[in-house]
Amino acid sequence: MASRFKKMVKAFGLIDAIKLYIKVKIKPSGVLNTSKYKGPFYLRPHTTDYFTFDQVFLRNQYDIHFPFEIKNIIDAGANIGLASVYFSQRFVNSSIVAIEPSEENFAILSKNIASYPNVKPLLKGLWNKDVHLTIIDSGAIENSFMVQETVPDHPNSISAISIATIMQEQEWEHIDLLKIDIEGAEKEVFESNYDYWLPLTKSIVIELHDQMKKGCSKSVFAAISKYNFSFSFSDENLVFINDDLI
Repeated sequence: MASRFKKMVKAFGLIDAIKLYIKVKIKPSGVLNTSKYKGPFYLRPHTTDYFTFDQVFLRNQYDIHFPFEIKNIIDAGANIGLASVYFSQRFVNSSIVAIEPSEENFAILSKNIASYPNVKPLLKGLWNKDVHLTIIDSGAIENSFMVQETVPDHPNSISAISIATIMQEQEWEHIDLLKIDIEGAEKEVFESNYDYWLPLTKSIVIELHDQMKKGCSKSVFAAISKYNFSFSFSDENLVFINDDLI
């Protein structure tokens, strides 16, 4: 507990850390305010939202050094938008597309990014082409479920978008940061139709989910090995840097 408070102090300063501690531990309200960030954080009580908050802001999951300026960002599997808020605050000149397929998560995401006009939210899944998906495993927690391809008129289907389409819609010539945490769908994203966008991507920060879907790592490494990426580890993520674009 003391260690967590110290991390709060380091991340937000002493005064804000005290306020956050009271909000989280003594009088949980679901709304956290800090002077460091432009808007409040909306977290659902008794959910994994608080764990995600700790990952992003206390464990500094995305405090990664990039040897180039970060402007064009895709946050795939944006959940409730905390990584997008972090990226927006850190990379002030960036344009961020935050993709989240869950309507429940997306509702909170929209509130969390309301003070950050450089974040564009999309209620969609990420896939290797523009299709429709259906949730096949809602999971026991809010940040974990799997999807599969389906027909447009399938009950409760959700639309999915490809990275190439995002680039075209945003009129991006390249991607500076592609953050992916999509619960196994990375297998399909890297399985095909990556020839256009992958060589134009400067960095990828990805969490792999072989425990949820067999073949995720194989798919990702097979695609990336065709290009000149170096990689390292950061917390639960793999970090790939495209050495041809530095």
